[in-house]
Amino acid sequence: MDVFAEIAAERRGLADLLAGLTAEQRASASLCDGWSVQEVVGHLVVPLQVGIPRFALTMLVCGGNFDRANTRLARDQASRPYDELIETLRRRADKRFTPPGAGPEAPLTDVLVHGLDICWPLGLTHPVPADRWRTCLGFLTSTSAGSLVGKGLVEGLQLRAEDVDWAYGAGPTVSGDAASLALALTGRADAVDHLAGDGVETLRSRLT
Repeated sequence: MDVFAEIAAERRGLADLLAGLTAEQRASASLCDGWSVQEVVGHLVVPLQVGIPRFALTMLVCGGNFDRANTRLARDQASRPYDELIETLRRRADKRFTPPGAGPEAPLTDVLVHGLDICWPLGLTHPVPADRWRTCLGFLTSTSAGSLVGKGLVEGLQLRAEDVDWAYGAGPTVSGDAASLALALTGRADAVDHLAGDGVETLRSRLT
């Protein structure tokens, strides 16, 4: 699979889906803690608009704190007119950005998870091909995921996607659709209610 091509297709698909959001929808809370829907869209645009020098400068201003810099840049982008954000997401969808030390699986996971952060609370349906979910879940259960997945979160558990051909680990089972698994792995505790199996309560306790 050409992961960069899948990232571009996912960005364009999201742009088409989100283009018609009302002002009320854009201002509503996303699943990404503390961020509105428009701020999440702003975050998705950051790697398409902000170069390494500006990001490094923002890191300095934020005392070297990556999360603070990330939030600052996302909110800065989100202050732009919404139509411009959507047009940027569509027009620059092919941009091949990867975080330092990471491959294209990282930005694919970013756009998939943040797409869910927007779609779930708004009740929007956004079909995602199975290959993208397998790549995303494989990344989230690898050592490359770093701080995206809490340390020891899935230790001793078997994860199983019911809608795509993917499984990981051994032990008490946590099963559900790929989207719910991806959200749970990235700390969205509400997604655990959409999972089943004798390992669910262990996973829930590790997320709280």
